[in-house]
Amino acid sequence: MIPIALIRPARASDAAAIGAVHARAWQETYRGDVPDAVLDDPEEPRRRADMWGKMLSRPIGSDRFLNVAEIAGTMVGIAMSGPAEEPDVPGASELKVLYVLAEQHGTGLGARLLNSVLDPDSLAVLWVLDPNPRAQRFYRKHGFVPDGAAQAWEYDTREIRMVRAGKWHPRPGDVTA
Repeated sequence: MIPIALIRPARASDAAAIGAVHARAWQETYRGDVPDAVLDDPEEPRRRADMWGKMLSRPIGSDRFLNVAEIAGTMVGIAMSGPAEEPDVPGASELKVLYVLAEQHGTGLGARLLNSVLDPDSLAVLWVLDPNPRAQRFYRKHGFVPDGAAQAWEYDTREIRMVRAGKWHPRPGDVTA
């Protein structure tokens, strides 16, 4: 039997687990794009836990969502959204974070987390590393398309922006993770 993941709002007490998932997901996702010294720094999970702890110590707000996924009490994914900061997409929500540990890829958990923080009936944007074919394929399957915007990202890399018009719903048979 495949264990079912619980998706729930993050709590302040989750900061260390969120930091650990965030750091591990970066290792699994960005190896080759981010310097190994950054990815393998033993202090990185603690730094990320501190960052998340500060964020979770403040009220998140009714227009922001930070959810986590757990299987048998172990955190395996995180997702966060909030208002887009892009002036050319007024009223859009922005997917700011979506990480699922590699062992959960293909299980549908990424789709569940995405849908837990973004309303499929509203305009949404996100920035994704380019190239990152797996992530870009996933977002395309969920109605996002590149809109031509790009920006420099850390470590001499770049991101592209993807946008999803409102009222998008998966079609029967669409792959969701």
